[in-house]
Amino acid sequence: MKIEIYDPAMCCSSGLCGPALDPVLVKMNDAVIALKKQGVKVERFNLAQQPKSFMDNKKIAELLRKNGKKILPVTLIDGEVFRTGEYPTYEDLCKALRLEPQEFRKPINLLGTR
Repeated sequence: MKIEIYDPAMCCSSGLCGPALDPVLVKMNDAVIALKKQGVKVERFNLAQQPKSFMDNKKIAELLRKNGKKILPVTLIDGEVFRTGEYPTYEDLCKALRLEPQEFRKPINLLGTR
């Protein structure tokens, strides 16, 4: 089982940098961590940092040629296009991979406030 995520251009590999975090990217990062713990090979490619990877994959190169950058992100499962234009949820990926979703642990609040 292998997932490849072709991200749009971001400042870092996960997009989890800067003063304002995109909650979609946080959820995607959590999903990647959970899937790796479940034994799934997950690779992410950032257009800003790894443009050659986009051109080396014929499916991704063709999608970009036909649709432009708006097609990103693209998620492949075992080499086949699973989702374009948005990130899949962890549950969607688990369903496609026939895995039982793991429960995410809530962060501990050290201040005692909600």
